[in-house]
Amino acid sequence: MTQALATGAAAIARRIADVIDPVFALIDGWQQRMEARLAPEPEPRAADLDPAVAATVAAELDRPGTLITGAGFVAAPGYLADAPWHLAWWLSDGNPFRGVPARGIRRLDAVSDPDAESFRDYTTLEWWRVPERTGSRHLTGPYVDYLCTDDYTVTVTTPVTIDGDMVGLVGADMYVARLEQVLEPVLRDAGRTLTVVNASGRIVTSTDPHRATGALLRLDGLPDALAPLREAEAEGRVTAAVRLPDGADVVPCGDTSLALVAE
Repeated sequence: MTQALATGAAAIARRIADVIDPVFALIDGWQQRMEARLAPEPEPRAADLDPAVAATVAAELDRPGTLITGAGFVAAPGYLADAPWHLAWWLSDGNPFRGVPARGIRRLDAVSDPDAESFRDYTTLEWWRVPERTGSRHLTGPYVDYLCTDDYTVTVTTPVTIDGDMVGLVGADMYVARLEQVLEPVLRDAGRTLTVVNASGRIVTSTDPHRATGALLRLDGLPDALAPLREAEAEGRVTAAVRLPDGADVVPCGDTSLALVAE
């Protein structure tokens, strides 16, 4: 690994992690609060839980400059006595989901009747499936979130576990457009083409305007270089940088499961 990489792309990757890490720390704190809230409850109910979830996420959703546009708790099917399917999810003032005017934080109006035509089984979605399988935090996206934002979104979720069983997830949504705004000063003036990708190689943002958000970055050797990143995500560890056959460097952005590709 060259000295230029150590002082260049690696330093930028660390700055990208510094942007994302506070969101991870926030969600970890929510997880601990929810587990402490739910552990003593013999028969938890949505009617009692929802105000606690709102109180937990409201301060961050209201905070000026927050990256988060939506946050809350999603219950495992059948866990809550009065709501077999339940999303206790709140949207920020900066989330005009489906044209709703911004008027402070508001509850996501999710369809919870499995017999309804517009019902969506959230346990089939990546942000649920991966944490359920791994028992660890997961970053999903960028993807177009038709459930909560109708726009390119990154979602971070982590399991809430009681007595060894996953009873739900806590998490947060971030608009990719907002992330791009925050990361742009970090990426500019690097003298190289820089692209931030997720562990599957999908583009989050790039200094190359021809690289679209959500598209796969197709570089020789990139899937193999990212494979350790996917494996490390469940363990919360950081993998080593890799040089691709064409000379591009793939540098993990801490333990965020994002990587910086510097060409």
